[in-house]
Amino acid sequence: MSEQFERLQKVIAQSGVTSRRKAEVLITEGKVTVNGEVVKTLGTKVKPTDKIEVEGIPLENPDKLYILFHKPAKVITSVSDDKGRTVVTDFFPQLQERIFPVGRLDYETSGLLLLTNDGEFANHMTHPRYKVKKKYVAKLKGYLLREQVRQLEQGIMLEDGKTAPAVVKVKSQDREKNTTLVEITISEGRNRQVRRMFAHFGHEVVKLSRIEYGNLTLKSLNAGDARELSPHEVKTLRQMAQFKG
Repeated sequence: MSEQFERLQKVIAQSGVTSRRKAEVLITEGKVTVNGEVVKTLGTKVKPTDKIEVEGIPLENPDKLYILFHKPAKVITSVSDDKGRTVVTDFFPQLQERIFPVGRLDYETSGLLLLTNDGEFANHMTHPRYKVKKKYVAKLKGYLLREQVRQLEQGIMLEDGKTAPAVVKVKSQDREKNTTLVEITISEGRNRQVRRMFAHFGHEVVKLSRIEYGNLTLKSLNAGDARELSPHEVKTLRQMAQFKG
């Protein structure tokens, strides 16, 4: 049986060292060696028996971890913070493996966040070409009007382009407090996208939480809690993240 060859940047990403895009940068900068030889050509294929080093450190293939985490508000979606604030990986001091967040939830946003050491999986979950649905519940200042719901469901123009159609459901409106509670499902992952979509109509988001990610929910998880995904859940997510061309 012939050995299976894979692209070098894919192998690096799968090892959990970094993303595929960052791996490509490291390769072109001459910071990757294969069997002791510097490789700068993207697309170079390697076999499982090849000795790969990234910035002088041998590549390892740790067991893959896929973690569902209920991120509290006021926690940074990162592995470190130069201001000393709490980051999501602070909740996993017992793990020996290096894990990193899949995508982002901003500082004030709580809810469902994935963490992994599988760079290829993270790329499939976050790349713009892949469509994984994410549901949020938002508390807004002011009333969200029917016409505004209609526009959100058709797509609105933001500074970085038109949004894909969203699914919007108004849950309740409080006349005394002048607030709206709304669920919104999107298939994109732009920076602070949900907040910007509502700001487009002059509505400030005073509370925001992501409650679903693909086939996953926060069922039985309190803020700060986490669990590993089952193999079936990981497989289903991969199937959802299909290339859309």
